[in-house]
Amino acid sequence: MGDNGDDLFARARAWLAEDPDPETREELKGLLERGDLDGLAARFSGTLQFGTAGLRGEMGAGPMRMNRTVVIRAAAGLAAYLTGRAGGGEPGLVVIGYDARHRSDVFARDTAAVVTGAGLRAALLPRPLPTPVLAFAIRHLGAVAGVMVTASHNPPRDNGYKVYLGDGSQIVPPADVDIAARIAAVGPLADVARPAEGWRVLGDEVVEAYLARTDAALRVGSARSVSVVYTPLHGVGGSVLGAAFRRAGFPVPFEVAPQALPDPDFPTVAFPNPEEPGAMDLAFATARATHPDLVIANDPDADRCAVGVPDAGAEGGWRMLRGDELGALLATHVVAKGARGTLAASIVSSSLVGRIAEAAGLPFDETLTGFKWLAKVPGLVFGYEEALGYCVDPGGVRDKDGITAALAVAELAAELRAEDRSLTDVLDDLALAHGLHATDQLSVRVTDLSLIAAAMRRLREAPPRALGGLAVTSVEDLSDGASGLPPTDGLRYALAGGSGGGSTGGGGVRSARVIVRPSGTEPKLKCYLEVVLPVADRASLPAAREAAAGVLGALRGDLAAVVG
Repeated sequence: MGDNGDDLFARARAWLAEDPDPETREELKGLLERGDLDGLAARFSGTLQFGTAGLRGEMGAGPMRMNRTVVIRAAAGLAAYLTGRAGGGEPGLVVIGYDARHRSDVFARDTAAVVTGAGLRAALLPRPLPTPVLAFAIRHLGAVAGVMVTASHNPPRDNGYKVYLGDGSQIVPPADVDIAARIAAVGPLADVARPAEGWRVLGDEVVEAYLARTDAALRVGSARSVSVVYTPLHGVGGSVLGAAFRRAGFPVPFEVAPQALPDPDFPTVAFPNPEEPGAMDLAFATARATHPDLVIANDPDADRCAVGVPDAGAEGGWRMLRGDELGALLATHVVAKGARGTLAASIVSSSLVGRIAEAAGLPFDETLTGFKWLAKVPGLVFGYEEALGYCVDPGGVRDKDGITAALAVAELAAELRAEDRSLTDVLDDLALAHGLHATDQLSVRVTDLSLIAAAMRRLREAPPRALGGLAVTSVEDLSDGASGLPPTDGLRYALAGGSGGGSTGGGGVRSARVIVRPSGTEPKLKCYLEVVLPVADRASLPAAREAAAGVLGALRGDLAAVVG
């Protein structure tokens, strides 16, 4: 056996000696007994990196997996960071939430024990609950920090650890670097105090307080007559969303029965993400049988909201709204309700919300991807990103919130229904007022993360001169802190207007844009596409949409070749 094997075995045995979890101990013992070098290398070739997204990864033994040892060390590092910042007075409170994934409750209790052992106060949410409830509880209870144990919409084998500070928003630099340094400095696990009791388990009063706050997402006396088919995709959103709808006076949504209860194995979907192909099949089948006005879905931790609408031209008579379409609808609704403040979107989202803000005389801000950035926008009244994340009540939850977003879109649909109009009618209105903003995405999933780094390097060394038949007029390297944004790994291409390779069906392209970046939570390289076409009148909309689809298709094809 070579030095590499010797080193792997030594690290694995050292890990095994302090692993408190019988389940991962057995896994590691099996790998050692079989001499499984590949399995050991996959678990001990590095460590899960703590960053602004916290931790997220596949569950299992070793520092490259999510497990009790990794969580205890993360909690100890976070507690050291918090105590290092504390002043005098009563020890700070850390609120801890968890979803229904495998081991989430165990990781949450370990965090409570470590926080308590470090001399801070800890409070656990009463049961598996949506991430927005945890984000709300931080400010509601005056906590100094919050932890949510969730992997959101990742596959069943994954789990994660999301950290918030006392302002109720997720950590951003330099807090992530400081916490990571504290985690790296944690000594032997035996030295981390983990008392068996001493933390508080909250009651349902915190959920009731969150539900009372959801009223802020709605206009007093607005229409509430709208029928909804709803799926939580085997996650934790069902009971809270149902209670929020009942409290607001909406008809109780018709649940997709096979997906209504939490199930960490997500048996009816390949990926528990409403954006993934097939994830909404059962919801649309239920809609075809019950004929609702809307289909609404949350992801498993209910911080994202997806909406489906009737569409005679779509297969099966229903289609999903794109995240950018729902973002524009909610922005329009917020403006119509008279809200004053800043509208914001991430750089990978459509530019349409910026035009909506400008037309309303409201400020608009563009941020890096992630609600950790959107939540920091001064005077925020509405923020969104295209990956189905919406913040319609930043005064209550400074994060994306799939429950209040569902309430807001249901209110909008009910108001339109009373006028014999629909959400798609409003999208038509927006295209006439601001031009048709059509967006698409290309995602390349990899098993070897080095392929993503190699693709980004190729794009920097040899940037394309044209994409989809449109000339590249400028390239911004976002790692240089372009446009006044914090540095991030990404590239933004501006494309010249034109015919788009002759595929526009008569309508010239006003502008186009492509952004390429690695995903922050999954092993993917993601490309975000937008094309804007002028629209002369309502009769021109079908041709404009066909033309936009042609340009986007050409862009996708060229990008697929460029990124390999």
